[in-house]
Amino acid sequence: MKAPSRILAIAKAEARVLWRNRWLAVATGIMVVFAVALSLAGSAPTGALGVDMLTVSIASMTTLGVYLIPLLALLISFDAVVGEADRGSLGLLLTYPAGRAEILAGKALAHVAALAIACIIGFGVAGALAAGFGNVSTDSLLALVRLMGTSVMLGAVFLAFGYLISSLAGSMATAAGLAAALWLIFVVLFDLALLAAVVVDGDGTFTQFVFPWLMTANPADAFRLWNIAGTESVAVAAGMSGVADSLPGWAAPLSLALWPAIAFVLACLAFKRVEP
Repeated sequence: MKAPSRILAIAKAEARVLWRNRWLAVATGIMVVFAVALSLAGSAPTGALGVDMLTVSIASMTTLGVYLIPLLALLISFDAVVGEADRGSLGLLLTYPAGRAEILAGKALAHVAALAIACIIGFGVAGALAAGFGNVSTDSLLALVRLMGTSVMLGAVFLAFGYLISSLAGSMATAAGLAAALWLIFVVLFDLALLAAVVVDGDGTFTQFVFPWLMTANPADAFRLWNIAGTESVAVAAGMSGVADSLPGWAAPLSLALWPAIAFVLACLAFKRVEP
């Protein structure tokens, strides 16, 4: 059996586990409820800003994605290795004719597919609802498609982080704690630290030259920048119309493309050190 076939077999087995645990239904339901709620709640300023409701909704859904997608990704992946060890099935899993990187790749394939379905349905339903309330521009439709695609990329980053945590942790409780800490650092504390530095620096060198690049280095902020700065109307709706000029257009996409590969390689290296 060739490597792609082995990876696909593991992905199918993992997909059955997700389906049996109702994880896909729960994640999709969460995405739909929050995306629709934010779209409706954020529709008020459309007239004042001179943009359609879908554009405002995309700005709101981008903020939702920054917080919710990393959390869902970590919840699905933090027990990928340590959970198998706690259940006593890791030894059996490692007897399969597949390398450890192939095992993680199979799990990642199933998990990314599940997140993609949840994001596409969630954002798609909210986008269709917003589009039904007013005119829809080509730019806003393209922005919605980009939001769905980048959401999957952001999810892939934190899935790989989850595998890394799961390979390093000695127990489920430790893995859960590390996952929560990682979410807080990347999604909350990193931005708070940057904000404090900007307040101290004012309009100095850090604010003008260092701050934008540090934001891009964080995958959550790169996701936000790519979606908001990528379309002028969305940037206006989000109050960040000048953010597109602070960085080259390739910076945020490159960051979001590199992070999944880097995190997955680190996870594979950590998994190689795990004893069955």
